[in-house]
Amino acid sequence: MKREATDAARMTEEDRARYDGLAAVFKALAHPTRLFTVNKLSEQPYCVCDLTTLVGADTSTISKHLSVLKNAGLVTDAKQGTSVYYSLSCGCMNQLFAGAQTVMRENLDRFRRIVEGNPGRVPEE
Repeated sequence: MKREATDAARMTEEDRARYDGLAAVFKALAHPTRLFTVNKLSEQPYCVCDLTTLVGADTSTISKHLSVLKNAGLVTDAKQGTSVYYSLSCGCMNQLFAGAQTVMRENLDRFRRIVEGNPGRVPEE
């Protein structure tokens, strides 16, 4: 690679800030309970008490997970009477889930071919 191209491709301060923000979002999603919660919230808003039943965890645990999601900007909350209802702040989570599931399916197919002794073209790492 030419030196000019290498220098031009280096991560800038702005790039670093953007990728730090992306990493924070993905880190907030990096727990099965939070993924399940985000998936449920993509259907409709839920209060903490309903989420505790759906997840099968205590209120304190669910509240901590919701706090992580809220701090990452993924969910918002609204008080209704004595309950707090959570909803997704962005409707794009379904697309993210669909993309991740496609990657999982493709990897499963690749591993299945390897196990069956017909790996086909194995991508270079």
